[in-house]
Amino acid sequence: MEVVSSEVSIRTGAENMPAHLARPASGGPYPALVVVMEAFGLNDQIKRITNQFASEGFVAISPNLYFRQPNNVVGYNDLPGAFRLMGSVNDDQIVADMGAAIDHLKAMKEAVKPAFGTTGFCMGGRVAFMTACRNPAVRATVPFYGGGIVKSRQAGVKPPIEYVDGLKATVLAFFGGKDAFIPITEVDEFRDALKKAGKPAEVVFYPDADHGFMCDDRPSFHPVHSKEAWARTIAFFKEYLG
Repeated sequence: MEVVSSEVSIRTGAENMPAHLARPASGGPYPALVVVMEAFGLNDQIKRITNQFASEGFVAISPNLYFRQPNNVVGYNDLPGAFRLMGSVNDDQIVADMGAAIDHLKAMKEAVKPAFGTTGFCMGGRVAFMTACRNPAVRATVPFYGGGIVKSRQAGVKPPIEYVDGLKATVLAFFGGKDAFIPITEVDEFRDALKKAGKPAEVVFYPDADHGFMCDDRPSFHPVHSKEAWARTIAFFKEYLG
């Protein structure tokens, strides 16, 4: 499917947030979703994934959640830089910025309304799930290896799972057994918490996958699992947002 993409500006509070927007070149309306960047920022790889969603028949937008910071994209080999950027944002601000991205989709004639999706990778997986818990417009969410969902990584910050009662979305989550950032115990706790709360969810666990297995720019890329997870993600969003 032919795609058109552009850099757009989204009003969030009194500020303007840059974002990458992609959609099918014609037809519609199409189901719409927000693609959330990794801890490394809104880089070319995330923009490519956003374009890939458009090629599958979605309106997809990826906001730059670090836009308030200078030098807000770092390389995959710069973990200190990624941690610095992650530490520059707070959850309430992220939820507001994600809400602004969803509002931008709501205003688009090419987007199906009122149900929207969220997906993200690494930090973006946590943000995608947290947004689903705190924004009722989100009806389907696919977090990929989101750390800190059930156990906070920062003092005084609630993990997203504590907002699970507000979750209106169906969940499809992916984790890897070789992921040093997310213990298997936390994956189990996540699955159990969703079940206890009575939320519809499927948690997919690949024992031989590492953190970042969806990213073909990282050494941890797993071509087999990434292909399968992508196909499942597309089918899932078409089912719940179509």
